[in-house]
Amino acid sequence: MDFESNSWIGERLCYYPRLFGGVMLTAALLGVSTSYLTGISAPTLPHFLPNLSIFHKKKRGKKRIRVYMDGCFDLMHYGHANAIRQAKELGDELIVGVVSDEEIVANKGPPVLCMEERLALISGLKWVDEVIANAPYAITEDFMNRLFMEHKIDYIIHGDDPCLLPNGTDAYALAKKAGRYKQIKRTEGVSSTDIVGRILSSAKSISQDCSNSSLPSKDDNMNHVHAEEKMSKIDHISSFLPTSRRIVQFSNGKGPGPNARVVYIDGAFDLFHAGHVEILRSARQLGDFLLVGVYTDETISELRGHQYPLMNLHERSLSVLACRYVDEVIIGAPWEVTHDMVTTFNISVVVHGTVSERNSSTGEEHDPYAVPKNMGIFRVIESPKDITTTSVAQRIIANHEMYVVSDTFTFVA
Repeated sequence: MDFESNSWIGERLCYYPRLFGGVMLTAALLGVSTSYLTGISAPTLPHFLPNLSIFHKKKRGKKRIRVYMDGCFDLMHYGHANAIRQAKELGDELIVGVVSDEEIVANKGPPVLCMEERLALISGLKWVDEVIANAPYAITEDFMNRLFMEHKIDYIIHGDDPCLLPNGTDAYALAKKAGRYKQIKRTEGVSSTDIVGRILSSAKSISQDCSNSSLPSKDDNMNHVHAEEKMSKIDHISSFLPTSRRIVQFSNGKGPGPNARVVYIDGAFDLFHAGHVEILRSARQLGDFLLVGVYTDETISELRGHQYPLMNLHERSLSVLACRYVDEVIIGAPWEVTHDMVTTFNISVVVHGTVSERNSSTGEEHDPYAVPKNMGIFRVIESPKDITTTSVAQRIIANHEMYVVSDTFTFVA
């Protein structure tokens, strides 16, 4: 008997305790007497009384809420990651749809990153449970029914910024009409359009530097160069205002265990891309805890030129923290791995990939990994992808007119 069908028994037993006690005693005496008397059969206790489990409410597993969010996720940044994080908070399981290349072309213009690269970025986020590749740009009735029936989706999520189709209609109108729509707050201070602006500004600054270097070295010309450098910095200054709360939201909040094998990898991690995700995955497989050092803005400028980094320290740190393979980040790590760092963080192995940006000013006169090499804990691992920040930026620079006209980089997530 289950709880619902026998609730009246529990209620009456609560109101008639003496009757209940008498029944129990009688049952017990009958059970004992049958061992001495023959020819008399008495009902056994389990059949005579209702199942005592009726006094405990039947335990039912709480239904897990499944939510869905989609987007182009081109030029992945911490704003996308924060949208994904907020979506996950609205349910127990988050399914993310990645819009197909064809749909992006038809509705916005050519994407910078191909489907494979965008899938790697989304799958690498710590809050994502499942991914649907080649999702449609608009939530059609057929696709919405597929989400509800096949994927058991409870709610469809989108940011509070409007998402309009080319004909001017709301891409999420059907989900809203069905009462299965929830909204999250858009992350201010960053957009894909903004990042494209930083890349184009950086390219312009590099071009100006090349032109200025061919001019005679006069005071006027040098002042002009310094002015251009200052302006190039201003052109792509981030408006992101970091807070400790945001960092905590992205952090795992857990340290390594007492006997954990701590793996350390460092870098700029500028314009976070699929190559970063894959090298972090490879590094994490070498131990129990992955510690990532993110260089300061000043270090990157010294290594690669004043036009870099494209994303500032906190933007880059959040992108790394959002990766599911990362356990902890050193925000503003030094370029050189010191003995003190190794002992302080109990680092077991220091790794470096085979694909990295070329350093423009340091040359090979000073090895930042000299200490771990001498300690015998340095290891080079094969980079799974040859994509770099520079190669992604070059895609935009080569086709900037097409991207600017199509406004490909409007935030979609």
